[in-house]
Amino acid sequence: MSNEINVKFFAALRETLNCDGLSIPHNESITTIADVKQVLIANKPDWQAPLASNSLLMAVNHEMVQSDHLVKAGDEVAFFPPVTGG
Repeated sequence: MSNEINVKFFAALRETLNCDGLSIPHNESITTIADVKQVLIANKPDWQAPLASNSLLMAVNHEMVQSDHLVKAGDEVAFFPPVTGG
């Protein structure tokens, strides 16, 4: 099993961050989606505003979750803006 968390960004968020995905090492201080966001922002401070958006959607292993959802090594965490239809 991988000792990393795979992070993916989709749609307009991917364009804003100029990144489609990356991996972060998992350790005991990363237990929730909120922790993952904090690590990302610590490494890329200019990502603060897009990742802090209240409308940001999150998924772990293709299942929609909230920021307090637990994460573990090997998980895929995805962030994306709200989806609109028409």
